[in-house]
Amino acid sequence: MEIREVTNKKTLKEFVILPLNIYQHDPFYAPPLIGDMMEHLTEKNPFFKRAILKLFIAYRDGKPVGRIAAIINHAHLEFHKDGVGFFGLFECINDKEVAFALFDTVQDFLRAHGLKIMRGPMNLSTNEECGFLYEGFDKPSMIMIPYNPSYYNELAEAYGMKKVKDLYCFITDVPKELPSKIERVARFAEKQGIRVRNVNLKNLKEELYAFMEVYNEAWQENWGFIPITKEEIDYMAEKLKAVAIPELVIVAEKDSQPIGFFGAVPDFNEVLRRLGGKITPLSIIKALYYRRNIKAMRLLLFGVKHGYRHRGVESIMLREAFKGAIKYGFKKCEFSWILEDNYDTINLTQIVGARRYKILRIYEKE
Repeated sequence: MEIREVTNKKTLKEFVILPLNIYQHDPFYAPPLIGDMMEHLTEKNPFFKRAILKLFIAYRDGKPVGRIAAIINHAHLEFHKDGVGFFGLFECINDKEVAFALFDTVQDFLRAHGLKIMRGPMNLSTNEECGFLYEGFDKPSMIMIPYNPSYYNELAEAYGMKKVKDLYCFITDVPKELPSKIERVARFAEKQGIRVRNVNLKNLKEELYAFMEVYNEAWQENWGFIPITKEEIDYMAEKLKAVAIPELVIVAEKDSQPIGFFGAVPDFNEVLRRLGGKITPLSIIKALYYRRNIKAMRLLLFGVKHGYRHRGVESIMLREAFKGAIKYGFKKCEFSWILEDNYDTINLTQIVGARRYKILRIYEKE
């Protein structure tokens, strides 16, 4: 067995398609589009203006059997000053020798750069996919929520990693009528001059700047927070434009200034599971057909500025979003991911009858 660094387009593609073998018989796995993922791991992604990424593949008898990324996130280090480096994009056969060799490779790289803690998985940061799926293997994961074999946790723990944080996923049926408390509090918010509107997809970049303003103020006390830049918002807008529905992306305003943001997207994993990671004329036809039949959505962007919390902003955005969900025929809504100690947001999910059905776990090792 040997570990080799990804150094060119050929080995990058090998890195990207490696999971297709591991999950070839797993109906719950939703492979990302190969071309999109390859681009995501190049300098076209503005994440790399503030980070260093090294990709490694494990080979046994010349065949790829595992992969991992080593990540030095300068934005994280500048904000938290905690000496933490990251591993991510981990995929591996169920073999301790292979897994430990991959973890060792990242640990050695981070140590050589003066870092003291290895944390992960991050794909590539807390602003994207993170954590190993720890509970909830009986249901497929929604868009941008990790899915993996349960033995990944066993490999991490056997290596000496410890839980540092759990992330929760809650799910609920889209209600035809919201609880009276939500309606009552939303009306109170309207009386205070709070207004909501749907985003304009033709102007999505500028609309998401409102999200950036809310996010960088509202999330900054959250564990693992990293400020988002305008370049990252522009990059995000290009990705979201293809899947976003205006009625599910909502800005709350007071005196024409953004104070809250709600962003839900259809669960495109329902389509990706049928495409096998490839875009062909036939897969495009499949995608267009299955897109019309998506029945679930994921709330992935949700926040309110500190001075406006508990004043009905959350309720008014939720009310309007569920109106849009009903209009488009969505049956399920996932709230994810939510930090295990974010009690305010967890309480809100309980008001609409959501239940926790998945846990993602982030590990670290000194």
